[in-house]
Amino acid sequence: MTVAHRVTGRPGAPAVVLSNSLGSTWEMWDANLAELEQHFRVIRFDTRGHGRSPVPPGPYTIDDLTDDVVELLDTLELERAHFVGLSLGGMTGLRLAAREAGRVDRLVVLCTGARLDPRSAWSERAALVRSEGTPAVAEAVVRRWYTADWLAEHPRTRKESEEMVASTPPDGYAACCEVIATMDLLADLPSITAPTLAIAGADDPATPPWQLERIADEVADGKLLVVPDAAHLANAERPAVVTPAVVAHLLEDGS
Repeated sequence: MTVAHRVTGRPGAPAVVLSNSLGSTWEMWDANLAELEQHFRVIRFDTRGHGRSPVPPGPYTIDDLTDDVVELLDTLELERAHFVGLSLGGMTGLRLAAREAGRVDRLVVLCTGARLDPRSAWSERAALVRSEGTPAVAEAVVRRWYTADWLAEHPRTRKESEEMVASTPPDGYAACCEVIATMDLLADLPSITAPTLAIAGADDPATPPWQLERIADEVADGKLLVVPDAAHLANAERPAVVTPAVVAHLLEDGS
């Protein structure tokens, strides 16, 4: 399956793939895009079941999402690329780096985890969305994406973010919830050799900093950045901190 994608930035430059969170589209990277495009060929895509991408029948697994990235790289004739993923996108990046080590140059995972307990919470959210639709969870999801103070100062972004979640196809959203419910990547972490930057939001209620610390400690070459005054979408809430850190990590090998 080929996911919907967009390629911008510098033709011929090293490629970086950006992978979105549950309930979002590639627009979640808007605040980071201009700086990334100065250095890289930037590939954004909508995870299956989200945005412009197809909604194949479920269930899905983390390997299905990984297969979609491999197919995207093949479609774009890219043997290797940097990978940057947040939340569900970060989980996809961890699995990709463990399973397809030759396809990943450097890795950044933001506000994610190798296993998210209790798993029942994700199954229950999937059931709610199938019953009542994604608007039923939109407000609660966005309250986890940003800190309360930031949301109060940015009512337009709050509204747009809630609309983004609410517009996600229920079957796609629910099936991706079940990916998280069944996913356990803890055994994969020691096999990840791509240099990895794990970025946590200090105030993230969904994937607290200890989740990212565990990733940084367990992969072969990992480091941790904890971003103050940031919740789950740390890249959007604190782009002035996150984007330069991502660029510096991806350029560390002289790309």
